[in-house]
Amino acid sequence: MKFLFVFIGGGLGSMARYAIWRLFEKFSFQIPYATFVANILSCFILGYFIGLQIKLDIPDNLRLLLLIGFCGGFSTFSTFGFETFQMLESGNIQTALGYILISVLVCWIFIYLGIKMT
Repeated sequence: MKFLFVFIGGGLGSMARYAIWRLFEKFSFQIPYATFVANILSCFILGYFIGLQIKLDIPDNLRLLLLIGFCGGFSTFSTFGFETFQMLESGNIQTALGYILISVLVCWIFIYLGIKMT
């Protein structure tokens, strides 16, 4: 039964990520903003629910649905890795390295902000 909660949450997270991709697909940016925004939002949501979990006794099924399922499906490390690889392959080394650094730092900040919001 626990797999069902992860499955549902992951599906909803993937749908949310796809919706963000659709919002950004018509624009051409030097960095992949859809992936960047999805990862930042996912980190904030993850931080928020971790903060709630610290303060409240969140049921295991809700934790599986939101933290593991939704945030796991919403964030997209594999796409981040592939898009960064493409930047490196096309010779945009500075852009790729900047994107890596900014992504990691901003995601850490948003996890922290999510935890502090609770």
